[in-house]
Amino acid sequence: MTKVAITRALISVSDKTDLKPFAAQLVDAGVEIVSSGGTAAHLEEAGIPVTRVSAVTGAGEMLGGRVKTLHPRIHGGILADPDRSDHRADLDDRGIETFQLVVVNLYPFESTVASGADHATAVENIDIGGPTLIRAAAKNHAWVAVVVAPDRYPDIVEAIASGGTTAELRLDLAREAFFRTARYDAAIVNWLEADDGERRVLALRKWHDLRYGENPQQAARLYAPDDSDGWWVHAEQIQGKEMSFNNYADADAAWRLVNDLPATSAAVLKHMNACGAATGNSMYQAFTKAWECDPLSAFGGVVALNGELDTETAEAIASFFVEIVLAPSITEGAAEILSSKKNLRVLIAPGPSSHATDVRTIDDGYLVQERDGTPSDSQQWVVKTREPTDGERADLEFAWVVCAHTKSNAIVIVKDGAAVGVGAGDQSRVGAAERALAKAGNRAAGAVCASDAFFPFRDGPDALAAAGITAIVEPGGSVRDGEVTEAATEHDVALLFTGQRHFKH
Repeated sequence: MTKVAITRALISVSDKTDLKPFAAQLVDAGVEIVSSGGTAAHLEEAGIPVTRVSAVTGAGEMLGGRVKTLHPRIHGGILADPDRSDHRADLDDRGIETFQLVVVNLYPFESTVASGADHATAVENIDIGGPTLIRAAAKNHAWVAVVVAPDRYPDIVEAIASGGTTAELRLDLAREAFFRTARYDAAIVNWLEADDGERRVLALRKWHDLRYGENPQQAARLYAPDDSDGWWVHAEQIQGKEMSFNNYADADAAWRLVNDLPATSAAVLKHMNACGAATGNSMYQAFTKAWECDPLSAFGGVVALNGELDTETAEAIASFFVEIVLAPSITEGAAEILSSKKNLRVLIAPGPSSHATDVRTIDDGYLVQERDGTPSDSQQWVVKTREPTDGERADLEFAWVVCAHTKSNAIVIVKDGAAVGVGAGDQSRVGAAERALAKAGNRAAGAVCASDAFFPFRDGPDALAAAGITAIVEPGGSVRDGEVTEAATEHDVALLFTGQRHFKH
């Protein structure tokens, strides 16, 4: 059988959005509605005829409403296969009528926990009957349509008008239903395991098919929780080609970096590493200073701004080859200027979310950690040699943030609020220093430097000081900190220890 006509529906919902008009349409189509508790009262107030669950089961609600629908006369009507003679015999013997539609959404456990409710309140919002009804109906999707969200009501109304639900629709609804109960259980497990994290459940939905992964031979998709609050969920892409795997990775890295920098800052990234970052008196100044750090590497990169994208800045960006531009807002003039670059992706996005979990994969396993923060309160840093000047301290703070967002081993050289040399992903720290100095050239003179982890030897500080670096910030903690401090003292370099490293792999 392809289509199943709906004559009887069970409705039990916490979220009553659009419920009254939907139920009214069911009744107009000749559907009997069976309901209980608050849902029944809600419909009765609107004058919609309802058969109470207790009238079907012959048993009233009990345990303060914890037990309402857990009864053979309800679940028998949901789980029965009318094609089976033994099922029909059981139904006839007990006087049970079948359901062709089950509409259920669950107690708001997730939002209850998010509100900071106490343990007892959270427990009371763990739904039992709801998931049981959903799973029963989803299991019997050959005969029953199950709806777990108000946005599917129109599909049911359309199906009724066309003679009944199709097998394809019922299967699609069943998939959605099982995912909903899986996500619900995942939320409960993760809440119960919050203290020690012995178990962790991820319930992810595909948001986008991507053209391919890092390379054309790799299939790729973007998955996230249904309730993801990632910046990309709320971003508006106002022009350009679809986002790819690499585009998302690079854009996320750029957006996180620029939103950790001072107001009116810009960052230019390539392969998730900064090839330029700067702050300025205007977005145009910040962008031009950031681009000048390493124009060769910036070619085909991602530009991120933490202030409004205006026409002057748009004209500057449009003069280069850029893959993606991100900003919190854009003027009409700037949008018109960039529209001439048909393939350029322009995203207007809110700041990154406060989500604090970082998940990465290894062979058939997952590495899970708290996301790293980038505190820049330099007043907490320990001065090991001379005090930095105010200008040096400001640049050290800026360099420290950029360095924390750069792949280790990382060395970042900053001058006058702009990165002028970035050494990223080197296997040795002195190698990262040499690469950063090569990028900076003569701009290293009078600049400052940040290192994401300690210098294991004095060769790094010696090389930096020889190029004119006047101040260095690093975590400290090496067995040779004394030698490093001695080198800084010899070169009259201000050396500050943060006591916190920022490895990024």
